[in-house]
Amino acid sequence: MKKILALVLVLVLVFALVGCGNKKREIVQVTLSTEDSEAILAAAGITLPDAADAVGANSVIKWYAWYDPFHNYSETEVVNTGFFTFTEKYGGEVEWLECVWDQRYDGLATLVLAGTSPDFFPGDDIDYFPTYAIKGVYQPVDDYIDYDDPLWVGTKNFVDTYLSLAGKRYAMVYELKFDDVCAYNRRVMDEWGFDDPAELYANDEWTWDEFYDMCLDFSDPDEDRYALDGWYYDTSLMEMSGGTTVMYNKETGLYEANLDSPGLERAAELIYNLKKNECIYPVWNKGWVIRNDVEGGGVKEGLCLFYVVGTWGFTAPVEEVNAVWGDITQNEIMFVPLPRDPNGDGNYYIGSKITAFLLVNGAQNPEGVALFAACERFKILDPTVISIDRKQLVEKYYWTEEMLDMYDHCMELSASENTVLNYGHGLGDQLYDIAIEKTMTLGRSGLGAQTWAQVREANQESILFYVDELNANVKEFVDSQG
Repeated sequence: MKKILALVLVLVLVFALVGCGNKKREIVQVTLSTEDSEAILAAAGITLPDAADAVGANSVIKWYAWYDPFHNYSETEVVNTGFFTFTEKYGGEVEWLECVWDQRYDGLATLVLAGTSPDFFPGDDIDYFPTYAIKGVYQPVDDYIDYDDPLWVGTKNFVDTYLSLAGKRYAMVYELKFDDVCAYNRRVMDEWGFDDPAELYANDEWTWDEFYDMCLDFSDPDEDRYALDGWYYDTSLMEMSGGTTVMYNKETGLYEANLDSPGLERAAELIYNLKKNECIYPVWNKGWVIRNDVEGGGVKEGLCLFYVVGTWGFTAPVEEVNAVWGDITQNEIMFVPLPRDPNGDGNYYIGSKITAFLLVNGAQNPEGVALFAACERFKILDPTVISIDRKQLVEKYYWTEEMLDMYDHCMELSASENTVLNYGHGLGDQLYDIAIEKTMTLGRSGLGAQTWAQVREANQESILFYVDELNANVKEFVDSQG
């Protein structure tokens, strides 16, 4: 009786968690031109396995996530060319099991325990490793992805270094990307007489000093003008030092506290001065609501000078982008990497963001997921598909050649040694809360301006304790795998 009751409770919880997302949205069939369709399928015939022989073809794979990047729900959206290949060449389909973001891990763990695992989960934010691999929520991908194959070799070193445990790889990484950029409105920059950050970057003059002077000149709380906004500007600025508060050591395979980094201290000093001089939009005084309740709020009106966000901020219907950021058809919108430390090593750094699939433990169709991942990887490498994806950005979202070129610069940084990896929740919830939420978000917190010495003193003991605990869990797991 107890077992039956426990099963009923699990199923009720599964229903509650899976069913707590937004109401079902209607899929819109957005198509490519016949010419582009034929070009993609012809190129795929060279790179990918034949449809008749491909394991996982003509099957449905279940995607558990809080968003759906594959189907279209509006005529204004671009076509995901990897998904197009999966459906058109291989007859595959993706079933979206929607969840709520802040319940994603609890919901997923519940499904796994109930024996109703979905097939795959987003691996874009590296906040699942190593903790959730150790917990058994995900399974290794080595039986389904050959990282020695030419299709995958470009991401092999990254996966081997950062996403492997006990000789097993835990993600199907099909692209190495970047996280946040520094977005701005060129018309507003010109009105204030500031140098264009894109030109400063081109001349290697885009530094914290230039950035700070602009912020100081622009900001006036009495006029509701705050130079800096976004949800994670402080974390991104800290990462521009070249590191985070907890770093992975490639040599030992363990994690280390990095609180004594001079670069982090200089970054914290920059944030301290920005906050002290009221250059940062005080979201904590607004009930933790961003300006106008929209990403980019205030940029078009000249009330926000810099907004730190991913380039997804400009991949929306043109009328929506124009209403918030400025007129993209008039070349008003631009972005650059965040500025570099003038007292650092001379390099620009950028936060890592990967695009990857995680194979859920108990997945019913791992072969289908691997085939879909191959389609996504193919579109990253093939010049034909790359050109079609870029054309969609221009035709659908009105991106300029300058924006595309800057995107390429950011991609080059993300593929270099200047990429900074933040494991987030993958460090464990307690360590994440202290090492990231309390020490890397100095500007976003509701606390007054704090020096790095104050932050380090308040958190160092706890960080060292949880780093030791994390390393002990890693060692125990590795030993258990023989």
